[in-house]
Amino acid sequence: MGFLDKLKNKAQQAKGRGKEEAGRQSGDPHLEAEGKSDRTAGGAKQVGEKVKDAAKEAKRTAE
Repeated sequence: MGFLDKLKNKAQQAKGRGKEEAGRQSGDPHLEAEGKSDRTAGGAKQVGEKVKDAAKEAKRTAE
């Protein structure tokens, strides 16, 4: 399930980049802010996945 979560997070970041750029091009600050929010949320989720991976690896090496 970790791989799918990482893929979803990357997709959310990409969607956010697209919204952000579309907002910039169209002069819509709301859309740009929404894109930044999506990008940030995706990045935060990616960090969470990396922490889980590191914890699993630490547990595996401690055994």
